[in-house]
Amino acid sequence: MKNKINPALFILLSFLFTCVDITAQPFIEDIRAFKKQDSIHMPAKKQILFIGSSSFTMWKDVQQYFPGYKIINRGFGGSTLPDVIRYTKDIIIPYQPKQVVIYCGDNDLASSDTVSPQHVLQRFKTLFELIRKDLPLVTISYVAIKPSPSRAHLLPKMYEANSLVKTFLKTQKNASFIDVFTPMMVNKKPRTDIFLEDNLHMNKAGYRIWQKTIRPYLLK
Repeated sequence: MKNKINPALFILLSFLFTCVDITAQPFIEDIRAFKKQDSIHMPAKKQILFIGSSSFTMWKDVQQYFPGYKIINRGFGGSTLPDVIRYTKDIIIPYQPKQVVIYCGDNDLASSDTVSPQHVLQRFKTLFELIRKDLPLVTISYVAIKPSPSRAHLLPKMYEANSLVKTFLKTQKNASFIDVFTPMMVNKKPRTDIFLEDNLHMNKAGYRIWQKTIRPYLLK
């Protein structure tokens, strides 16, 4: 005689598996929110996609900084490059953008002392290749890791990671490196007047620097 599964136990196990699945997918609620938004109004193709971590997430009025350009902002949470890689098929490829502007890598270095500039480069290469596989003609632009005062101890790693990514992009077609790092420094230290009180996220003055630095690289 076959053993029967207790219905209550089955429900409990199903619930537990569901919880495990959710926790195994960081930022899944952000992605679901984007998808719901797209189901209501899907952005037109051939726009400029901003993707990456909280410096883009918090740039709520990014479109106002770039009049004349069509921007889709899909920055989410404190994401790392592996997070963006995980959701490439969800929030990059479907938009069929003409340009992908990436800000990510900052949180990678801050997440663990074991994450090196070389890790950032390899992760970025993986993301770059994933995007190019489905969008072979898209322009891919990388915004340099910014020098936040709260993460000043990571400046050497930031500088090296930026340098590695910049060197890699020089070998690629339809690609560019956007150096926001340099204008955000003064006397070899991060400027403090362009950040919020947390010394990690930028205020309007910081975003004006990004506006001035990024605009020349955007496709018309």
